[in-house]
Amino acid sequence: MNKQNELADILLALKSFPNGASLEELNESLSTSIERRTLQRRLKKFKEDNLIYTEGGSHATRYFFKDTAASQSKIATTNDSSMSLPLSPEGKDVWALVSRPESQRKPVGYERDFLENYRPNIDSYLSKEEKQKLAELGKTRNEEQPAGTYAREILNRLLIDLSWNSSRLEGNTYSLLDTELLIHNGKTPANKSPMETQMILNHKEAIEFLVESSDEVGFNHYTFLNLHALLSNNLLPNPAASGRLRSFGVGITNSVFTPLGIPQLIEESFDLILEKASQIQNPFEQAFFVLVQLPYLQPFDDVNKRVSRLAANIPLNRHNLAPLSFMDVPEESYVKGMLGIYELNHIELFKDVFLWAYERSALRYAAIRQSLGEPDPFRLKYREEIRAIISQIVSNVMAKEAASEAIKFEVKKLPEPDRSRFTEVVETELLGLHEGNFVRYRIKPSEFSAWKKTWDS
Repeated sequence: MNKQNELADILLALKSFPNGASLEELNESLSTSIERRTLQRRLKKFKEDNLIYTEGGSHATRYFFKDTAASQSKIATTNDSSMSLPLSPEGKDVWALVSRPESQRKPVGYERDFLENYRPNIDSYLSKEEKQKLAELGKTRNEEQPAGTYAREILNRLLIDLSWNSSRLEGNTYSLLDTELLIHNGKTPANKSPMETQMILNHKEAIEFLVESSDEVGFNHYTFLNLHALLSNNLLPNPAASGRLRSFGVGITNSVFTPLGIPQLIEESFDLILEKASQIQNPFEQAFFVLVQLPYLQPFDDVNKRVSRLAANIPLNRHNLAPLSFMDVPEESYVKGMLGIYELNHIELFKDVFLWAYERSALRYAAIRQSLGEPDPFRLKYREEIRAIISQIVSNVMAKEAASEAIKFEVKKLPEPDRSRFTEVVETELLGLHEGNFVRYRIKPSEFSAWKKTWDS
C-alpha cells in the first residue's frame, strides 16, 4: 500500500470508532497492518494537522477522529443539496476527507502503483453483484445486432443528453433546451459565450464519431487521440495540442494533487491504461476503469474528464447496452468523487456516483426506446452502403441530377429485389440532410455547406 492510501486508510478506520480507539484496536481495523512506530508517527502528524485528538496517558492513549459529528452533518447537508444521491458509508468517508480545507489536505503526486497494481479480470473496481445489477439495467433487445445498433436508434436523444450533461459538469451554462436548439436547429442563444457553444458542438461531433464508428473504435491511440481532438477543437490555447499527449506539468483546480509531469512517463502510463482497459472483459468494469484512470493521469493539456466520459461509452455501445449520459449527476458529487481518486486513490465515492448515474441513464433510454418502435432492418442491413453513397454525393458537391445518376450506378451492385427500396431510402436521407445530422455520414462542415448551396440552387 502506498503512503497516501495508508494515510487515508488510517483516517477511515479511526472514523469508525466514535468512542476513540487504542493503538492496537486501530491497527487491527486497518486493511493492512502497519508497524507500530510508523503508525504512531502517522497519528502524531494527524494530530499536528488538527485532524484527530487524543485522550488518556501515554500507556492508555485513545485516538479520536476530530469533529466526527460535524463531518457527518456536513455530509448529510451536502447530500441533500446534491439531489440526495445515495452514498455508501465508504463514500461518505471519502466525501468528508476531500471536503476539508486544502490547507488540511496533504499535497500528493501521481501514484503509478494505483495503475500498475491493477490486474485486468483478476482485480475489479466493481463487485460481482454490482456488475450483475448494471447488466440487468443496461440490457436491450439488440444484443445480437452489430456494434452500436442501440446507440444509433437513440442517437438524436443521446446527442443532446450526453452533450449537455458532460458540458454541464464542466460548468457550461447551456440549458437542455438551448442544447437541443443548437444541435438540431443550429440556433445559438445570444447570452452564451462562443466557448460554451464550441464545447457543445464538439461533444456532438465526438459522440457521432463514437456511435457511427462503433465497430472500429476501441481502447487504442487512434480512438483516444481523435476523441480528444474532436472534444478540444478550438478550445485550447495551443491548437496543436488537440489530439496530442501533454508535454508539460499541469495543476488541478481546488486540489492538492499534482499530476505526472514527465512526458515519457505520461506516454508510458497512457499506453498502460489503454492496454489494461482493452484486456478487461466486462464492459461496465471497462467503462469505470477509464473514468477513473484517464483523469487521474491527465494525459492531455485539458479536456481529460470529457474524454473519459465519452470513452466510457465505447464498451457500452459495442455491446449494445444502454449508454451512460450522466443525467442529473450533481456537479459537486462528481467533482468530490474525482478528488477522492486524485488525492486518496479511493474510488468508493466516485463509484457511488457511477452506479447511480448509470441506473438513471438506463431507465431513461429504456423509456425512449419503447417509444421508437423496432429499427428498420433494411436500413440496418445496408447502413454502410447508404453512408458511402451519401458521403460520395456530398463530398463531390453533386446537384440533384448528378446524385440521381450516382444512386442508379450504385444500386446496380445490389440484389434486384432491394434496389428500389435502397433508392428510396437514400433519396429520403438526402432530402432530410441538414446541419444537425450530416456528421453521421462522416461529412465535414465545409463539404456540407458547399453541397447544400448546390443542392438548393
